[in-house]
Amino acid sequence: MLQKRSGRVFPGLILSILVAMLAKAIALYLPQLGGATLAILLGILLGNTFFTQNFLQTGTKFAESRLLEFSVVLLGISVTFQTIASLGIQGVLFIACMMGATIYFTYKVGQKIGFNQTTALLMAGGNAVCGSSAIASIAPSIRAKEEEKGQIITLVNLQGTVMMLTLPFIAQALFGDHLIAKSALLGGTLQSVGQVVAGASLLNEDVVAFAMLFKIMRIMCLVLIVFIFSQMVPATTSTTLSTKKKSPLPWYVLGFLIVCIINSFFPFPDKIVSSGKWISNWFETTALAAIGLRLNLRRFLQEGSKFLIYGASVGVFQTILAVILIYFLF
Repeated sequence: MLQKRSGRVFPGLILSILVAMLAKAIALYLPQLGGATLAILLGILLGNTFFTQNFLQTGTKFAESRLLEFSVVLLGISVTFQTIASLGIQGVLFIACMMGATIYFTYKVGQKIGFNQTTALLMAGGNAVCGSSAIASIAPSIRAKEEEKGQIITLVNLQGTVMMLTLPFIAQALFGDHLIAKSALLGGTLQSVGQVVAGASLLNEDVVAFAMLFKIMRIMCLVLIVFIFSQMVPATTSTTLSTKKKSPLPWYVLGFLIVCIINSFFPFPDKIVSSGKWISNWFETTALAAIGLRLNLRRFLQEGSKFLIYGASVGVFQTILAVILIYFLF
């Protein structure tokens, strides 16, 4: 059984590694772009032209999810309580305001445009918390249909990809060398962990670490968001909701926090820190290559103008709100 599963994972995983290696090689000649950016761009190009075969999907999905999760855990090697404390109360207020306003705006706009309640809630949760992971966690609690879930996952990924490729340049232009401001813009708006890592990688390693702190604060609110949304559905649909235990924090967030706690009390030797960063970087680049390989541009175009308008309006709102809050709070 294990051998059979490994056989399914192997082709897509190897392809992701090869694309990551190619991106790293090209980055030697184009250092201004960097391996992370090139990995996702090459992935998008190759995944929509030469490598569209279904048998690659299991391996690219593994690379996208598992390798990126391990990369996030390893980020904890270079983070301590002092690092987290540097965000201050302003960081907590920033995330609280961003999440609350994003949920309210997305939900109301969705209903104004003509989407039903479950679709609007999925979109709100995906943008406010952590993209596809949040959507997958929220969907059972509000009894969303598989079609609705798939459409919103597709839309959020498209929206996040566009923001991932544009926000780093906006951050650099507006905030220059202000590390916390740039990190807040990326970590407070981008939808998935992969998009935060990819976008921040366009700037530097410090932005990756701090942007992930803002992102993790959002992810830690997932259980609360699932509970609140489950109470918002009409009684006729909520009475048969599953009584399963609410979704816990993703394992990689707990892993990151555990590594961070250890590092705060018993600092890791420099050799372990440098090795951890190196491994994390390769995991990250491979995962980003897989994200690109899995991005189906044809499917995005098929979603229609109504979905695209919805995604664009939410993305613009998040960006403008984040910039305003950053100027006031940081």
